[in-house]
Amino acid sequence: MSSPASRPVPPAAANLLNLRGAVDLSALKRPAAPAGPVAPAGPPAASSSPAPAPGQGAPEGGPELTVNVTEANFQQLVELSAQVPVVFALWASYSPESGRMLETLERVVASFGGRLVLGAADIEAFPQLAQAFQVQAVPTAVAVLKGQPVPLFQGAADEQQVRSLFDELLKVAAANGVTGSLDGGPAGEQEPAPLPPLHQAAFDAIEAGDYAAAAEAYRQALREMPADHEAKAGLAQVELMGRLQPLSAQDSEALRARAANEPDNLDTQLAVADLDVAGGHVEDALNRLVAFIGRNFGPERETVRVRLLELFDVVGAADERVAKARQALARVLF
Repeated sequence: MSSPASRPVPPAAANLLNLRGAVDLSALKRPAAPAGPVAPAGPPAASSSPAPAPGQGAPEGGPELTVNVTEANFQQLVELSAQVPVVFALWASYSPESGRMLETLERVVASFGGRLVLGAADIEAFPQLAQAFQVQAVPTAVAVLKGQPVPLFQGAADEQQVRSLFDELLKVAAANGVTGSLDGGPAGEQEPAPLPPLHQAAFDAIEAGDYAAAAEAYRQALREMPADHEAKAGLAQVELMGRLQPLSAQDSEALRARAANEPDNLDTQLAVADLDVAGGHVEDALNRLVAFIGRNFGPERETVRVRLLELFDVVGAADERVAKARQALARVLF
C-alpha cells in the first residue's frame, strides 16, 4: 500500500495513537440516533455576528458540515469520525472569543469540501463533554478521529493557523485510513507518490502497531542515507510511540506524581516529557528537559540532551516552541 504523505507519522500522530485510555468518551455514549440529518449549528449567544443561515457550512445541496452537539447526536458524530475527522468546538455564552472561533472554524471546515465536520458544543448545555475532553477553558477545539480525541488548540487562533492545523490533521487521518468525505467518495484527486521502500516498510509496521519494526526500517534508511531527514523524524516519532505504548492511564498518573516529587529522577522526567509531547503539552515537555539539563551534570545531562534533540524532531524544526527551547538549551549549556 502507499501512504498519503511522505512521512508516515506526521508530528501530531503521537497525539492520536497514544491517547487511548487517556480520555474516556464511553461515558458519553448514547444509543445511536435514528437515521436522519443532524441539526445544523447556530452561533453562541455571545457572538457579535449575525447567525449564519442553515446549510451555510456546506456546499449547495450537500450535507451539513457544521452541527450542534447534543447528548442525542454525540455518538453519531463519534461514529462519523471513522469516515472523516470531526472537530469539536467547545464554547460558552460567557466567552467573547467563542463566537469568533466558531465563525473561523466554520469557514475553514467548509473550505475542505466535506473532508471535515465541525461539531459546535455548548458546554453549559452539555457539561459532560467538557469533562470528558478535560477542557480547562473555552473556547477549545478537539478533533475526534476513529473515536479517539486529538487535542488541537485552546483560545483564539487565526484562520491561517487553523487551516495549517487542519492540513496536518488530515495527514494524520489519512495515515490511519480515514480518507472519506461527506460527498460519498474518498477525498483527494491525485494518487500520492509512493514512499521509498524502507519508509513504506515503516509505515506498514506502524499500521500493524509494530513500532520496533518501524524504528528498524527507519534506522536502515538512515544507514543507507544519513541525510534522510524524513527518516530521522520518523524514527524519533515511532520511538516515542513505542515508549508510550505500554503505559496505562494509571501508569501516567503515577509517573506525573513521582516526577513532581523527584525533579532529578532521570527516567521519570524523561517519561513525563514523553507524555507531555503526546498530550500536546509540547512547551511543558521541552522546558522540563531543559531545566533538568540546567540542574544536572555528567552522563545524565547528556542522556537528556539527546532525548531533547529527538523530541525536537518529533515536534518539527520549524515549530516556534522548538526554536525557543533551542535558545534555552544553549543558555544552560554555555
